Amino acid sequence: MARSRSRVKKTTLTLVKVFGVLLILVVAFVCFRYYRRQAINNELIRQEQLAREQAAAKELKIKTDFIKKIGPIAQKADQGFALLPSITIAQACLESNYGQSELSQKYNNLFGVKSSDPNTSKTLSTKEYVNGKWITVKASFQIYDSYESSIQAHARLFQNGTTWNKDQYQHVLAAKDYKSQAKALVTDGYATDPDYATKLINLIEQFNLNKYDN
Repeated sequence: MARSRSRVKKTTLTLVKVFGVLLILVVAFVCFRYYRRQAINNELIRQEQLAREQAAAKELKIKTDFIKKIGPIAQKADQGFALLPSITIAQACLESNYGQSELSQKYNNLFGVKSSDPNTSKTLSTKEYVNGKWITVKASFQIYDSYESSIQAHARLFQNGTTWNKDQYQHVLAAKDYKSQAKALVTDGYATDPDYATKLINLIEQFNLNKYDN
């Protein structure tokens, strides 16, 4: 009887040990899975963050390269026209998406200048602000042979005015700083976007474009 109780006790003890080992293995496995999942998630987050940073760096480089390319052109073209190069550069950045738009890449048109001459224009879709909302319309845009030609034509437009009003941009030319000129562009009817001046001013200040005015 005593021998039987001893065997039961040993068996129970063995089962307890086996159960304890199994429990430890289960806990270890669960912990391993948890920390492995955490490690994978952390690595995915790190890779996503790195991808965002690389994309942002690439986008910034595209923008700064474009500004460096057209900056000296704007400085030269705007001499004697009372138009600040910072305004010209900011307009080109905004209206051509830093030289990435189809109109600027294929046709060197940096400012969305339109044309009625079928021999020197291309019809494309564009967005315009009409009656308090943005709409998509078809329009014919001028084709230029280079960025220089586009910027020079832009400067002449402000100096010579429109075909219906040679003094169309008198307030722009009278303004002496970039903030005043940006606001005058809206006053003189250059842009339909009510936030146009604010966008230009923000671009000029973000990239320190007024350094090209000196």
